[in-house]
Amino acid sequence: MVSQIISCLSKSSSLLCISDSRRLIPPKTYNRGGLNRFSPKFANRRLSTVTRRKWRSASIFNSGKESGGEGKLQGGSSEWAILERWEVPWEWQTASLTSLACVLSFVLTGLAEMAALPYLGVDVEKLSLDQKAEILFLDQGITTAVILAVIFTVAKTFEPLPDDILRYDLKQPFNLQKGWLVWGGIGLVGAVGGIALTGVALSLFSTETPEREVDSLMQLLPLIGTSNISTLSLVGITGILAPLLEETVFRGFFMVSLTKWVPTPLAIIISSAAFALAHLTPGEFPQLFILGSVLGLTYAQTRNLITPMVIHGLWNSGVILLLTFLQVQGYDIKELLQGS
Repeated sequence: MVSQIISCLSKSSSLLCISDSRRLIPPKTYNRGGLNRFSPKFANRRLSTVTRRKWRSASIFNSGKESGGEGKLQGGSSEWAILERWEVPWEWQTASLTSLACVLSFVLTGLAEMAALPYLGVDVEKLSLDQKAEILFLDQGITTAVILAVIFTVAKTFEPLPDDILRYDLKQPFNLQKGWLVWGGIGLVGAVGGIALTGVALSLFSTETPEREVDSLMQLLPLIGTSNISTLSLVGITGILAPLLEETVFRGFFMVSLTKWVPTPLAIIISSAAFALAHLTPGEFPQLFILGSVLGLTYAQTRNLITPMVIHGLWNSGVILLLTFLQVQGYDIKELLQGS
C-alpha cells in the first residue's frame, strides 16, 4: 500500500529546475508590433486599446487595487472564464524569442554556477548534506530570479498590460468564480484523483518498472530526512521557488501567449505537453501532463497565477514531506520509489 501511494505521488512530482548540468548529488520558460516596440508608429495602436478595458503594470505581485483581478476578456466578459482567451499584446516573434531566452537562461545559469564553484573554493565532494541542500536552494533562487527577470523585462515593454496577464493576487481567496484558495483546493483534489487513475491505468498495460536513477526526485533522496536544514531547503525549492518559476513560464507566459492563436483549451493541452516534456522523464509524461492540465484549467478559470502555484507547491512539498516522514519511520524510500 505504501508503495502504491508513493507511486501516485512521486511519479508526477514536478522538479524541473534541478538541472542535470548542476547536480550536486550523483545518482546511486501592448502592442501589435511585436519586437518592434520602439517604433513610434505603434503609439496610436496602444492608446486606442486603453478605452476598451482597464490596464495595469506588469509586476511580481499585483495588489489588485484596480479591479481585484476582474477584467473583461477577449470576446466579452464572463463569470466563468475557463474557455475565454487572453488579450495578448505581443506577436509570435516575441513569444518565441522569449521562450528561447528562458531556456538559454536556465542552461547558461546552471553552467555558470557550476563553473564558478571551484573559483569560490567550493569542493562539492567535501560538502556536507546540509551544505549541498543550501547550495541547491541558492541555485534555484538564482535561476528563478534570472528567468523571471527575462519575462518581466519583455512584459514591461508592452505596458500597460491587461490586468489578467502575469497577475499574482492574494485577494478574494474564497470567491466561487475566481478564488485562488477555492480553485486551488479543487485543483489539488482533481490532480490527485486524475494522477491516481492514470497510474492505475498505466499499471494495467505495463509489465516493467521504469528506471528512475536519473529522476530529479531520486537525485534528492540523500538529502531527504537528514536534517531540518535539508528538509527546509527542499521544501523551499519544491514548494515555493519551482512553482513560482514554472507557473510563470508555462502558464503565465507560454499558455497565455498561445491563446492569441488557438482556443484556450488547446493552449492548455499544448502547454501541459511542454511542461511534461521539459522534465525530461518520458516514463512520467502521462502523470505530468495530467498535473499540467489541472494547473492550466485552474489558471484559466481564476486568471491568477497564485492558484496553480498553490496546487503545484502543495503537490511538490507534500511529496517531500511524505518521503521525509517515511524516512524517519524507518522505511527505505529509495526501495519504495524504485519498486513503484
